[in-house]
Amino acid sequence: QYSPDNVAGADGANDPTEITFPGCSCLTSSCVVHACSCLCHGENYNSLCLRPTDKEEEYARPVFECNAMCQCGESCQNRVVQRGLQFRLEVFKTEKKGWGLRTLEFIAKGRFVCEYAGEVLGFDEARRRMQAQTSKDSNYIIVVREHLHSGQVMETFVDPTYIGNIGRFLNHSCEPNLLMVPVRVDSMVPKLALFAAADISAGEELSYDYSGRFHNLSITNREQKSLEDDNSLRKPCYCGSRTCASFLPWDSSLFSTA
Repeated sequence: QYSPDNVAGADGANDPTEITFPGCSCLTSSCVVHACSCLCHGENYNSLCLRPTDKEEEYARPVFECNAMCQCGESCQNRVVQRGLQFRLEVFKTEKKGWGLRTLEFIAKGRFVCEYAGEVLGFDEARRRMQAQTSKDSNYIIVVREHLHSGQVMETFVDPTYIGNIGRFLNHSCEPNLLMVPVRVDSMVPKLALFAAADISAGEELSYDYSGRFHNLSITNREQKSLEDDNSLRKPCYCGSRTCASFLPWDSSLFSTA
């Protein structure tokens, strides 16, 4: 079933459509930094393009857009991801990777491309679905972890297997042209938004790093040892990039019984 937006999963643990954020009181057509409560962490976009972080090695910072409770207009520059798909994309059959997604027009660096949308699940349901899969099943469940200043980790589980959008056709690449950023509009449940990490030509396949390390901190020695131990369970990577890791990223946390 196609859905352009996240929906509540079968377990009902999270409702992504619930409006819980207060709106800004800006009366201008477009909000500005320091005057808008939604932009207290800084400006998010510049001419519809995601503003880059100060340093390449930093984590991608979360984005808060103006929402349904805000008094600013629909033309506000802090409303990008919520406007949905703006480019012509095409699902196509690849040689080795099954289905893929490519753009039919030029996309400039920083532009929002599409969302990875599906059922938003709780940990228990995500683990149940993951453990029920066989080696022949395609795995679409994504786990996004956000590290808070308090030391806590906020996890979001999205599964577009049964309900989802075109984001489910995106393939992994060890040198991707898309960057995933959590974007919040109405509630703490984020939209998993994919932005162009470089200028993308018409006809080029779209891809992102399933591990989330692209534009984030590099892999640790402990993670590397864990990946080596799990190689027997992992699937081969066919991205063909110069830095290909040979295997698709693997997260064993949903298989743990602890």
